[in-house]
Amino acid sequence: MKRHVGDLVRLAAPVAVSRAGIVAMGAVDTLMVGRYDPHELAFLGLGNVPVGVMLSGGSGLLMGTVVMTATALGAGRPERCGQVWRSALPYALLIGVAFGLFCQFGAHLFGLLGQRPDLAEAGGRVLAAYGLGMPAAMLFMATAMFLEGIKRPLPAMVVMVAANVANIPLNAFLIGGGAGIPALGAQGAVIATSLLRWAMALGLIAYVLLRPAHAPYGVRGGFGGWWREGAAQRRLGYAAGVSQGLESTSFAALGVFAGWLGAEALAAFTVGFNLIALPFMAAVGLSVATGVRVGEAYGRRDRVDVAVAGWTGLGVACLLLSPVAIVFLAAPDAIAAAFTRDPALQVTVAGLVAFNAWILVVDGGQVVMAAALRGRHDAWTPTALHFFSYFGVMMPLSALLSLGLGRGVQGLFEGILIASVVSVSVLALRFQKLARRDAAAEACVSVAEKV
Repeated sequence: MKRHVGDLVRLAAPVAVSRAGIVAMGAVDTLMVGRYDPHELAFLGLGNVPVGVMLSGGSGLLMGTVVMTATALGAGRPERCGQVWRSALPYALLIGVAFGLFCQFGAHLFGLLGQRPDLAEAGGRVLAAYGLGMPAAMLFMATAMFLEGIKRPLPAMVVMVAANVANIPLNAFLIGGGAGIPALGAQGAVIATSLLRWAMALGLIAYVLLRPAHAPYGVRGGFGGWWREGAAQRRLGYAAGVSQGLESTSFAALGVFAGWLGAEALAAFTVGFNLIALPFMAAVGLSVATGVRVGEAYGRRDRVDVAVAGWTGLGVACLLLSPVAIVFLAAPDAIAAAFTRDPALQVTVAGLVAFNAWILVVDGGQVVMAAALRGRHDAWTPTALHFFSYFGVMMPLSALLSLGLGRGVQGLFEGILIASVVSVSVLALRFQKLARRDAAAEACVSVAEKV
């Protein structure tokens, strides 16, 4: 257990910082836009609704990169790791271009979803600006996952931290305007994010290619036959992409519900959701590390270590997120005041911050258990369980609580809590079932060898 916790934390810490940096950039955008103009905050929140789906779904589609890299490393085939990455890059670019084109039709999409014309138009401009950086976001993700698979996550973390530092002055310049550039509000914050995503992607790819220590991993070959060579990792990614896409789509639906409740409810939902998303990225980092540890043990055919790696990931996630939950419970008013100067909005947001403390631990636990299952190459069952938890439970329940029973934006988060409890429970039961099956198979092999 000590070995597993130590290895998990060493791998997870930079991964968590890297993943948290994605959301931190959005949180800084939310904070700076919210203090600039509450109406612009609503536009930013609406534009963010499909972006969360695309980033999460794209991350899932590329999940096979980290799993197959870790499996190749565990099997003693380091040269295969670079081949996995070289197959992932064109695939990532293809996904990013498709997402970028979709983003250009945001105003029509929001209009079809029943948003007010002014919200739909402004949200569409924000989404179009996000689209400019989507190919870069996918390329960065694929490269970061390769580095995580070979247990070198620190460079991606450094790049992400540098981008977050640069985001603050760039935001200040583009949101409020200056030097002949008009104030762009929410759209300016997103343009800054897209520019930084291109710098991050190109910088990290150059690092992988130019560092001599990466040569044994076969990173400098060509891209010929990438579609054929990447078939196995894409199959793993399809399941993860559908799973994370379904989960994100269900959360995006909550953003639509918030828009139906009005601009103030949408602004409050935007802040509340960002506050969950930031510490949740620590859980995502732990989930990646857990998937790597489980995948490596699976590549060694060490079934006992597969189980210990999975349960260790869940335990560490719960321990890590509990202090954040305590902060949310202890200081909701101060946290709300940091995001908006509007007194009425502060009251609503403070209530959401305190309630979100209960969501953090169970929501973080479910993403770790899903990654543990995928690290063991159990691809489609987590997808089915996510569909049940978030489409079957969260969406209808949140709609009933917020719109049907009049609980407003608070009802949306109550639905998230209930669905997250369901999700972590069914995923943990599935992992336990597979662990018992593996233990039984291991015992049979041991008996046969003795005979």
